[in-house]
Amino acid sequence: MKVHFISIGGSVMHQLAIALKRKGYQVSGTDDEIFEPSKSNLQKEGLLPVQQGWQPSLITPELDAVILGMHAKEDNPELLKANELGLKIYSFPEYIYQESSNKTRVVVGGSHGKTTTTSMIMHVLKYSRKDFDYLVGARLTGFEQSVNITDAPIIVCEGDEYPASALQKKPKFHFLFPHIAVLTGIAWDHINVFPTFEFYLDQFRIFINKIEKGGLLIYNASDEVLMELVDSTKRTDIRYQPYSVPEHSIAAGETTITLNGASAHIKVFGNHNLLNLHAAYYACNELGVRTSQFLQAIAHFTGASKRLELMGSNEQTNVYRDFAHAPSKVKATIEAVKQQYPNRQLIAILELHTFSSLNAKFMAEYKGSLDKADQAVVFYSKHALELKRMPDLPKTAVHEGFQKNTLVVLTSREELAEWLGQCNRQNANFVFMSSGNYDGLDIQEFARAAT
Repeated sequence: MKVHFISIGGSVMHQLAIALKRKGYQVSGTDDEIFEPSKSNLQKEGLLPVQQGWQPSLITPELDAVILGMHAKEDNPELLKANELGLKIYSFPEYIYQESSNKTRVVVGGSHGKTTTTSMIMHVLKYSRKDFDYLVGARLTGFEQSVNITDAPIIVCEGDEYPASALQKKPKFHFLFPHIAVLTGIAWDHINVFPTFEFYLDQFRIFINKIEKGGLLIYNASDEVLMELVDSTKRTDIRYQPYSVPEHSIAAGETTITLNGASAHIKVFGNHNLLNLHAAYYACNELGVRTSQFLQAIAHFTGASKRLELMGSNEQTNVYRDFAHAPSKVKATIEAVKQQYPNRQLIAILELHTFSSLNAKFMAEYKGSLDKADQAVVFYSKHALELKRMPDLPKTAVHEGFQKNTLVVLTSREELAEWLGQCNRQNANFVFMSSGNYDGLDIQEFARAAT
């Protein structure tokens, strides 16, 4: 197979390129700019483009497939050449399906918890010595890559609702056709892509209808919006498995779960993670993993990268980093830490960084999300607004949206560093929540100093 990647430097695109090369395919690719770690990863595999920029001369009739990255535009010269030659052009998820059409496909969708649930399934399958391929949105301990394509009989995919490519505007998870589908919950986000809640909801309705006949839908029964959607999209040719927070107990900061009468201590915590775990349990069970096997495996799961990741710890202080940025994710993360450590001060540091979170009209969606934090700061940089070509976000709009009287709103890295320096670190947990980098603030250094 000869495969060419347009926009090979993408975070998942370059991982797929490496996986296909290791499978024995002849792989080429181009990009207008490639950053780390993609650059080093491609260079190590001999896949780094010789020159920067688009090279239509590489698009030849001998290619079996052209894979189009999300960041390639419709007028890309290589794409125009591929169309002219009548080559097969795939978006990333379309090509994943082509490589997995004969596999048992597990797809995890939902507004939150996708990465962690997918990672849990992968962790358990590996522990149980199951042969499988995967696609996940974060680095996971024990897995060299976030994408792997082999001849394994199973593939486990995180199902993203973002558009597949410049040509395919439909969400990625519409192209994967699962045999085992998981829906973790629905909370409106990405308003730059899904301008109304109803339009956003439709994408999940379509996903349910993409499940293969005879397949299984595992869904979060504690999510009212999702429950209504499932009830209104009832199919008679698939099976349904609801899940909720499983039986558990918390003592001295440690959580113990019980499934089918058997118990195990686990390293992750919070109701959102217990929900993710329960969903993963049913998916693994469908793939032939017994309860005892699942519990043995999940006891060693430490979490996906940047998902309540413990960056530093001592007897008095924990410092966590979390990818939470959407309102439902922020609320779940804050409640999880407070539930696990009810007698510690919880200090929340939330960065607004996405198109949705920097939009003044969206701010009301955050109401109540930080209520359980003892101290909270919301940070956003003017630089982020400029890069996204968005209007200024007044601090008053943030205060009105969050509705938390003691909320501190800061817009410069220096102000944030000063605020953190004044915080009492005794008997306290710090939770940094962001999909950005706090305008360059060294959180790792703060964690070292604090613990």
